[in-house]
Amino acid sequence: MRLYIAGPMWGLPDFNYPAFFRAADQLASAGHDPINPARPEGRSGCRTWLDYMRASLRDLADCDGVALLPGWANSRGALLERDIARGLDLPVKPLSEWLLLAEALAEAARGGGGND
Repeated sequence: MRLYIAGPMWGLPDFNYPAFFRAADQLASAGHDPINPARPEGRSGCRTWLDYMRASLRDLADCDGVALLPGWANSRGALLERDIARGLDLPVKPLSEWLLLAEALAEAARGGGGND
């Protein structure tokens, strides 16, 4: 599943990029296709918050769901991304829930569903 990562950036050390890249690695390891707004691709020419939001919303429109990082509710951009995703009927869950779901699906696929 292609998942957009939403979370706080502005006002945090390194714009919280380490948390975004860590989440992208975790989602990829769980079998998802993460879309990380902290990546440099597609961000050339971005200078203002609005520039970054325009690029991020284009990414969001191509995703199947949204993974929320801790602190997302304190971010104007992440709140907007969450609201747009919901308006598009995309599933929106905390990162931890996406990871637990992927783990449960992998366990079930291995036959370890525990329903014996």
